[in-house]
Amino acid sequence: MARPRTDPLTLEVVQLIGSVVARYHEEYDRAAAEHSLTGAQARVLGLLSLGPMPMRRIAQKLKCEPSNVTGIIDRLEARGLAERRPDPADRRVKVAAATSAGRTTAARLRDSLDFAREPLAELSEDERRTLRDLLRRMVGDDEGDLV
Repeated sequence: MARPRTDPLTLEVVQLIGSVVARYHEEYDRAAAEHSLTGAQARVLGLLSLGPMPMRRIAQKLKCEPSNVTGIIDRLEARGLAERRPDPADRRVKVAAATSAGRTTAARLRDSLDFAREPLAELSEDERRTLRDLLRRMVGDDEGDLV
């Protein structure tokens, strides 16, 4: 296995990625709080707004234990933002889904996340596409399967 690079350019890129991630989490948590959600609840709701999903898949996407997702879904369900349903493909499996109110809340949350919109707007479409493709390559997601 190749050793990670420690040249100045690589170190600067790593530092910049860390800054972007920190700003994203700060803004995401602030936006979530405005909707009386935790950051984790907001992320799960964002996933569910894309379509129903088994809790195991949510846990994989969030890189956490399925038991954590169960508690998050319980709290979203208590607020009327999510519901559990039988999986149409396998009725023994339950999927979590956003309710209408949950989809509306997720859309409002997404609309309030704008820390990256201004800097990204300054990039051309080709530059944004290149950035997207490089980031996908870095995280091993050539198909765009991230949330």
